[in-house]
Amino acid sequence: MKSKIIALSKNEEFKTLLKKKKISNQYVTIFFGYLVNNNKQKLNISFVTKKKIGNAVKRNKIKRRLKNIINEAVKINSIKFKYSYLVIAKPTMLNNEFKKMKETLFRELEKIR
Repeated sequence: MKSKIIALSKNEEFKTLLKKKKISNQYVTIFFGYLVNNNKQKLNISFVTKKKIGNAVKRNKIKRRLKNIINEAVKINSIKFKYSYLVIAKPTMLNNEFKKMKETLFRELEKIR
């Protein structure tokens, strides 16, 4: 079952999440915290890639990889719906294996519990 992912839409949501807790590794930085108007049935997450990483094709590839990893994390229940997430990608996501990134991100998501 694929979960419904809702992206953060308001500038205030991004600003409040940037002031909350964060976890960082060599691939991504994850900001997470409670938002007031958060729907508990749907995953509230946004993916950000900076223009420094590369052209639109490279940035979209990173976003597709991240969405795939998050959908698998939802299936095995390693992600909590009570939080809102902001995932900021780093340039190292382009050149590494998908399997390594997936294992690393799963470990990071387990720490959020």
